[in-house]
Amino acid sequence: MKIKIPKALKLILKLAITVAALYFVFRKIDLHLVLDTFINSRFWLILIALLFFIISKIVSSFRLNRYFESIDILLSEFFNMKLYLLGMYYNLFLPGGIGGDGYKVYFLNKQYDVQTSRIFWAVLLDRVIGVLALFCIAFIFAYFIAIPPVWKYFLLSLIPLFILTAWIIYRRFFPYFSGIFFRTNIQSLLVQILQIISALLILFSFNVSQDIPAYLFVFLVSSIVAVLPLTIGGVGSREFTFLLGAQWLGLDVNLSIALSFMFYLITAFTSFWGIIYSLHPGFLRAQEVKPRDS
Repeated sequence: MKIKIPKALKLILKLAITVAALYFVFRKIDLHLVLDTFINSRFWLILIALLFFIISKIVSSFRLNRYFESIDILLSEFFNMKLYLLGMYYNLFLPGGIGGDGYKVYFLNKQYDVQTSRIFWAVLLDRVIGVLALFCIAFIFAYFIAIPPVWKYFLLSLIPLFILTAWIIYRRFFPYFSGIFFRTNIQSLLVQILQIISALLILFSFNVSQDIPAYLFVFLVSSIVAVLPLTIGGVGSREFTFLLGAQWLGLDVNLSIALSFMFYLITAFTSFWGIIYSLHPGFLRAQEVKPRDS
């Protein structure tokens, strides 16, 4: 018998985990030092980091549109970017509701005579392929941090295994997406590289010049954890991961948390503009949805 957890209870649990994680993090850091790091940062580098993050999201929206095209949902790139931005807003600021991914499935199901399950898998596999790229790049960065060599080579050996497994799953269960597998993987790598550059620029704005690979490794791991629907908008889980990673690798805890908070602020600032399409749904004009070929 399947037990259905009420949405209100899910939200309460997420809120509790978020608060608990942040409470634990704030007890372990010097908040004044974190704020000083923000105040003394080079703002022009933060702006460039924001630019790279925005570009990464544009590439990510292109990737999602390839999934839609594979199931005969033909959207203009501009319309898809608007829908993608609205999804970012819902995911970050309305975690108790349908969520951004759920809204995309709902909206496109109304517009197109396509199986709901195919739309669902398009949205989900777009996320999965992004996480796959995160794992692969994190395993590469692991080679440059202070862990036993046996673990470095073990993690590197997992990269082709993960990619091969994903390819087999696509061919076996989602043949209608197999034709875009390698293209979307390359796009995913580009997305993560752009976000790594964004994180790197944040570190440079904080005048960090040592242990860069270690900071970026923890950043990648925290990005993987933030994808899990454990907290509200990934808040708390990312910071908690940064805290543990910094302690494990001997990094400056306050700088690590400052990096985490600044990247979240960049994400929140970008996502917030989706409110335009939330308050004025007419901006998502139906004529921008291309009809299927007959």
